[in-house]
Amino acid sequence: MADAIARDAYIKLVGQEVGVSSWHVVDQKRIDAFAEVTEDHQFIHVDPVRAAKETPFGTTIAHGFLSLSLMSAFAYEVLPSIEGTAMSVNYGFDKLRFVSPVRAGARVRGRFTLTDATLRGPKELLSRTNVTVEIEGESKPALVADWLGLIISA
Repeated sequence: MADAIARDAYIKLVGQEVGVSSWHVVDQKRIDAFAEVTEDHQFIHVDPVRAAKETPFGTTIAHGFLSLSLMSAFAYEVLPSIEGTAMSVNYGFDKLRFVSPVRAGARVRGRFTLTDATLRGPKELLSRTNVTVEIEGESKPALVADWLGLIISA
């Protein structure tokens, strides 16, 4: 995780790219584990032989929600924390689009731009971060999202 900064310093980052995570492999083992947890066993995710024959992808692809879920790991790597934070809460999304499939074996990373940080009271800061989940070697991203987070001071 990035170093902690003062709340005012965080607010001044609005409009700036605040971090790019390392690459993470989305292999079949990870896809299968996600399928187990979510009970989504559609063949395009879990059957490499059938996916190669019956889909335009040539292999299995990650669940869109798996690609989305990895954003938390990416964020922990690069987003600055705010000094005095008691907790941060996922507040949802204002925009989320799954743009391109993530093929099994691909590497993905998150690119974060802070687009807004609004005080909602003395202890609450609502942040909006534009996130692009990039696929290594691909021109189109896996997804783009406007991610909301509520940062609560102690």
